Amino acid sequence: MVEAMRILKELNISPRRTIRIALWGGEEQGLYGSRGYAQHFLYDRAQAAKLPGYDQFVLYLNMDNGSGRFRGIYLEENDMAVPFFKTWMTPFEASGFTTLSPRRTGSTDHVAFNVLGLPAYQFIQDELEYNRTYHTLMDTYERLSLDDLRLNAAMVAWFALNAANDPARIPVKPGVLEKLQKVSD
Repeated sequence: MVEAMRILKELNISPRRTIRIALWGGEEQGLYGSRGYAQHFLYDRAQAAKLPGYDQFVLYLNMDNGSGRFRGIYLEENDMAVPFFKTWMTPFEASGFTTLSPRRTGSTDHVAFNVLGLPAYQFIQDELEYNRTYHTLMDTYERLSLDDLRLNAAMVAWFALNAANDPARIPVKPGVLEKLQKVSD
């Protein structure tokens, strides 16, 4: 994500909307960083009310599965995102980025935004040695796939730039806010 921001800065592009990077703490302990951000800036669950940042939120992209190459994106059961990603992914199809999975995936920071109905997505990645080395003493620099990480950074930069400049926005999932308000009643 830091490299994606470096690419955008190097290109000296001024997008229509602000692009932010987030490096959360406490993901493994319960998504504390991302949930805290969502509670503070996007949606107050205790008051069952949107905060000003909610309507400004355009897209959240999450990478949390090691250094494997991106192969697609989980659409989180949001079919309204398909036309956006189909357009944005075109330059990367030759690299194997071809999958738009309709299903949800969990256990990572995009969930803190997705449960609010916001367009938040996790990339589908090559696992490499994920199940053998990730979160172990063998999770070290020499196991990184630098070529994959470079390509992934270019994809993140491209998707973020497209989302920031597109006059349209991936819609919020219908009915989610109403469900949240019923829960708080």
